[in-house]
Amino acid sequence: MRPTSKIKGSLGYVEYAYAKQNKLTHAALINRDGKVVQPDEKTFAAAAANADWTAAPGFGVNLNNQPGEAAWPITSATYILMHKTAEKPESSAEVLKFFRWALNNGQQMAVELDYVPLPDNVVKLIEASWNQIGDASGKPALGD
Repeated sequence: MRPTSKIKGSLGYVEYAYAKQNKLTHAALINRDGKVVQPDEKTFAAAAANADWTAAPGFGVNLNNQPGEAAWPITSATYILMHKTAEKPESSAEVLKFFRWALNNGQQMAVELDYVPLPDNVVKLIEASWNQIGDASGKPALGD
Protein backbone atom coordinates (compact mmCIF):
# COMPACT_ATOMS: atom_id res chain seq x y z
CA MET A 1 0.00 0.00 0.00
CA ARG A 2 1.29 3.44 -0.87
CA PRO A 3 2.32 5.48 2.18
CA THR A 4 0.26 8.52 1.16
CA SER A 5 -2.80 6.46 0.34
CA LYS A 6 -3.41 5.69 4.01
CA ILE A 7 -4.60 9.22 4.85
CA LYS A 8 -6.98 10.86 2.40
CA GLY A 9 -5.58 14.10 0.96
CA SER A 10 -2.10 13.57 2.40
CA LEU A 11 1.18 14.14 0.59
CA GLY A 12 4.45 12.34 1.05
CA TYR A 13 7.93 12.77 -0.31
CA VAL A 14 10.13 9.91 -1.46
CA GLU A 15 13.17 9.82 -3.69
CA TYR A 16 12.53 9.85 -7.41
CA ALA A 17 13.95 6.37 -8.06
CA TYR A 18 11.56 4.85 -5.51
CA ALA A 19 8.58 6.78 -6.87
CA LYS A 20 9.38 5.90 -10.49
CA GLN A 21 10.07 2.22 -9.83
CA ASN A 22 6.87 1.89 -7.78
CA LYS A 23 4.78 3.99 -10.18
CA LEU A 24 3.71 6.41 -7.45
CA THR A 25 1.55 9.40 -8.25
CA HIS A 26 3.45 12.68 -8.29
CA ALA A 27 2.70 16.37 -8.49
CA ALA A 28 3.97 19.06 -10.82
CA LEU A 29 5.50 22.09 -9.09
CA ILE A 30 6.09 25.70 -9.98
CA ASN A 31 9.80 26.44 -9.94
CA ARG A 32 11.73 29.61 -9.14
CA ASP A 33 11.27 30.88 -12.71
CA GLY A 34 7.50 30.44 -12.45
CA LYS A 35 7.40 27.43 -14.78
CA VAL A 36 5.40 24.28 -14.10
CA VAL A 37 7.76 21.30 -14.11
CA GLN A 38 7.47 17.57 -13.61
CA PRO A 39 9.95 15.53 -11.57
CA ASP A 40 12.24 13.71 -14.00
CA GLU A 41 15.85 13.27 -14.99
CA LYS A 42 15.86 16.42 -17.14
CA THR A 43 14.51 18.73 -14.43
CA PHE A 44 16.88 17.32 -11.78
CA ALA A 45 19.81 17.70 -14.17
CA ALA A 46 18.74 21.29 -14.89
CA ALA A 47 18.80 22.13 -11.19
CA ALA A 48 22.27 20.59 -10.81
CA ALA A 49 23.57 22.31 -13.95
CA ASN A 50 22.35 25.73 -12.82
CA ALA A 51 23.79 25.54 -9.30
CA ASP A 52 26.93 27.40 -8.27
CA TRP A 53 28.92 24.41 -7.03
CA THR A 54 31.77 26.62 -5.87
CA ALA A 55 29.54 28.70 -3.56
CA ALA A 56 29.90 26.36 -0.58
CA PRO A 57 32.91 24.58 0.89
CA GLY A 58 33.21 20.97 -0.23
CA PHE A 59 30.54 21.42 -2.91
CA GLY A 60 27.86 21.44 -0.20
CA VAL A 61 25.53 23.50 -2.35
CA ASN A 62 21.80 23.50 -1.72
CA LEU A 63 20.15 22.44 -4.98
CA ASN A 64 16.67 23.49 -3.90
CA ASN A 65 15.02 26.30 -5.83
CA GLN A 66 17.79 26.73 -8.40
CA PRO A 67 17.19 29.11 -11.31
CA GLY A 68 16.24 27.86 -14.75
CA GLU A 69 13.02 27.27 -16.63
CA ALA A 70 13.46 23.49 -16.50
CA ALA A 71 14.85 23.18 -12.92
CA TRP A 72 12.97 20.99 -10.44
CA PRO A 73 12.67 23.02 -7.22
CA ILE A 74 13.24 20.16 -4.74
CA THR A 75 16.57 18.61 -5.71
CA SER A 76 19.46 17.35 -3.64
CA ALA A 77 22.76 15.60 -4.10
CA THR A 78 24.51 12.91 -2.11
CA TYR A 79 27.85 13.91 -0.63
CA ILE A 80 30.92 12.02 0.49
CA LEU A 81 33.19 13.50 3.13
CA MET A 82 36.94 12.95 3.31
CA HIS A 83 39.61 14.48 5.51
CA LYS A 84 41.92 16.89 3.68
CA THR A 85 44.80 15.67 5.82
CA ALA A 86 44.63 11.91 5.64
CA GLU A 87 45.74 9.81 8.57
CA LYS A 88 46.32 6.98 6.09
CA PRO A 89 47.05 8.59 2.70
CA GLU A 90 47.32 5.18 1.00
CA SER A 91 43.75 4.37 2.04
CA SER A 92 42.56 7.78 0.88
CA ALA A 93 44.23 7.18 -2.48
CA GLU A 94 42.35 3.89 -2.89
CA VAL A 95 39.06 5.58 -2.01
CA LEU A 96 39.76 8.35 -4.53
CA LYS A 97 40.58 5.74 -7.19
CA PHE A 98 37.17 4.20 -6.57
CA PHE A 99 35.51 7.63 -6.84
CA ARG A 100 37.37 8.23 -10.10
CA TRP A 101 36.09 4.90 -11.40
CA ALA A 102 32.55 5.76 -10.27
CA LEU A 103 32.62 9.16 -11.97
CA ASN A 104 34.07 7.76 -15.19
CA ASN A 105 32.23 4.43 -15.36
CA GLY A 106 29.33 4.67 -12.95
CA GLN A 107 27.42 7.57 -14.48
CA GLN A 108 25.52 5.23 -16.84
CA MET A 109 24.81 2.90 -13.91
CA ALA A 110 23.28 5.86 -12.08
CA VAL A 111 20.96 6.46 -15.02
CA GLU A 112 19.98 2.77 -15.09
CA LEU A 113 19.08 3.03 -11.39
CA ASP A 114 16.98 6.18 -12.01
CA TYR A 115 19.51 8.61 -10.58
CA VAL A 116 20.96 11.63 -12.36
CA PRO A 117 24.67 11.87 -13.17
CA LEU A 118 26.59 14.95 -12.14
CA PRO A 119 27.13 17.60 -14.80
CA ASP A 120 30.52 17.36 -16.54
CA ASN A 121 31.67 20.71 -15.14
CA VAL A 122 30.97 19.48 -11.60
CA VAL A 123 32.87 16.24 -12.20
CA LYS A 124 35.90 18.30 -13.26
CA LEU A 125 35.65 20.47 -10.14
CA ILE A 126 35.43 17.40 -7.92
CA GLU A 127 38.39 15.69 -9.57
CA ALA A 128 40.47 18.87 -9.23
CA SER A 129 39.61 19.07 -5.52
CA TRP A 130 41.19 15.67 -4.91
CA ASN A 131 44.62 17.32 -5.06
CA GLN A 132 43.75 18.90 -1.69
CA ILE A 133 43.52 15.47 -0.03
CA GLY A 134 46.94 14.40 1.13
CA ASP A 135 49.32 13.52 3.90
CA ALA A 136 50.47 15.79 6.71
CA SER A 137 53.14 17.37 4.48
CA GLY A 138 50.54 18.34 1.88
CA LYS A 139 51.58 15.72 -0.70
CA PRO A 140 48.42 14.67 -2.60
CA ALA A 141 47.27 11.17 -1.68
CA LEU A 142 46.30 10.29 -5.23
CA GLY A 143 49.51 11.59 -6.75
CA ASP A 144 48.68 11.04 -10.41
